[in-house]
Amino acid sequence: MRVVTAAEIDRVLTFPALIDALAEAFRGDMVTPVRHHHEIERAGAHGTLLLMPSWTGPATQDGFVGVKVVSVFPENGAKGLPSVMGSYLLMDGATGEPVSVLDGTRLTVWRTAAASALAARYLAREDAGRMVMVGAGSLAPFLIRAHMSQRPIREVALWNHNGARAEALAAELRREGLPVTAVTNLEAAVREADLISCATLSSAPIVRGGWLKPGAHLDLVGAFNLKMREADDEALLRAQVHIDTPAAKTEGGDVAVALQGGAMAESHIRGTLADLCVSAPRRDPAAITAFKSVGAALEDLAAAMLVWRSLPKA
Repeated sequence: MRVVTAAEIDRVLTFPALIDALAEAFRGDMVTPVRHHHEIERAGAHGTLLLMPSWTGPATQDGFVGVKVVSVFPENGAKGLPSVMGSYLLMDGATGEPVSVLDGTRLTVWRTAAASALAARYLAREDAGRMVMVGAGSLAPFLIRAHMSQRPIREVALWNHNGARAEALAAELRREGLPVTAVTNLEAAVREADLISCATLSSAPIVRGGWLKPGAHLDLVGAFNLKMREADDEALLRAQVHIDTPAAKTEGGDVAVALQGGAMAESHIRGTLADLCVSAPRRDPAAITAFKSVGAALEDLAAAMLVWRSLPKA
């Protein structure tokens, strides 16, 4: 059984290829049972353990079975560690034989960013040129690269509650040649943005609906439980809302919170990422759109399969 490191994943994946693989997975026949979700009691913020299985359908040649084991510890940032860590076990779909263990933390950031960019492929304006990245954690660089692979983004404004962290990450990404500038006035940046991507652990809304200009696309990736919010109710109500999977109606912040609080009716949700991939709607250039992601096991399996097939074989 082969162990695949984060560095190997980075070497073989590209966002265009991964986004296409996710689109095919959402259109395909992958089986994705309800994930197991367990709270781990700890002093301070509690941790979370997720078990996320998925497998290819019987008609798939060269099929696979996979499961991701994920831990989420919100206070890890203060220890210099990612909040989300995990491992991915990939098995042969015909025999169940384990073939690989992949770095699940790296796989997660790649597939999460790719899912957001896949949604933006259908929901963001084709001429989107200005992006705001809210948050400067481990997902931020991947979200920026993923969205830039799908839209002609020429300016990225990066905001973080810790301004020094935003400055440091912006400088790092500029060294890669990415057009990223740290900003302190989030409202002003959002008012000018064509695409706003949020990846934070905020407990209160950061982006306000009144800031969104006609044609803007709002990408909500963080806020993974019901105690968190990244956008206020007005932002959701002004937008044509799509979610990655039906789980977003009950899990994670933003959409689930708005539904449970009665601020938004379930009928306001236009559809899922699978719906977009199967039958993409015609986009009104003036419409505000929003996408809420809580993560899906089929995304992990599609990414792991792509990594495995792309690795040089001995």
